[in-house]
Amino acid sequence: MKRILLVYNPVSGHAAFKNKLDGVIEQFQRRGIFLSVYRTCAGDNAAFAECVKLSGAEGVIAAGGDGTLHAVVNWLKRDRFDLPVGVIGSGTSNDFAAHLKLDTQKVIDAVVEGRTRPVDLGLANGAEYFINVASAGVFTGIAHGVDSRLKNFLGKSAYYLRGLGELTNFKAVPLQIVADGQQLSVEAFLFLVLNSPSVAGFKKLSDSAQIDDGKLDLLVLKKCSTGGLMTLAKRILGGASVEGDDNIIHLPAAQIEINSSAALISDLDGEAGFPLPLRLEALRHALRFFC
Repeated sequence: MKRILLVYNPVSGHAAFKNKLDGVIEQFQRRGIFLSVYRTCAGDNAAFAECVKLSGAEGVIAAGGDGTLHAVVNWLKRDRFDLPVGVIGSGTSNDFAAHLKLDTQKVIDAVVEGRTRPVDLGLANGAEYFINVASAGVFTGIAHGVDSRLKNFLGKSAYYLRGLGELTNFKAVPLQIVADGQQLSVEAFLFLVLNSPSVAGFKKLSDSAQIDDGKLDLLVLKKCSTGGLMTLAKRILGGASVEGDDNIIHLPAAQIEINSSAALISDLDGEAGFPLPLRLEALRHALRFFC
């Protein structure tokens, strides 16, 4: 019987996954998969490595949002476990799972069949991995400022409500960027560095971003008028890519350095990251993913 470690976050999303846990275990067992279960908690989860060893796991499934997947990937890489990873999206934001169109049944099928695909990871400042997006600027710190109870109750709406309150604080910052040797200085509201095209619940923010091409896609929102922002927002809400918009700079690159004279804290997969300067590197096919 194949052994898999299920890592679940008891407070992700509407905190409802814990009520579905028994049913998920039953579905896996019926398909010949024995699940060990690890419940995340506050702190660095130093016990995770011991749990992986004791479980004899042949793979790890993260049940939670993008932040839970981010944590699992970093724990595995930190302790040098070369195990395939999957995700059951049950958080407020499930962008990576949404991009791959994953649900519980598809994850179970992939595990049973041993079906994985190689995906890229981003590495920030040589110290922390991200699987979906790195960012900084206006809006990007919203996730850290939203009360967890509000997120659980309202879901993504909590982010948008908090974002509306930030509109009057829109201030451009100077960015100095080096992308695969190409240098750029720009006044900008924010930047996003994408591994997948799905960000903040929008499934196709980029036409170019791919999870296995060895590149990261840098999108920079330049300083622009309110009208320009509204036009761009309409485009995004309509499900269109932002590439090609006059106020967007798009640069695909394997290595990206970003600095600013403004005090900016980066965001990695919805979690607080490093203060700028930020050095980002695409690690091609650094992870095997159940899908």
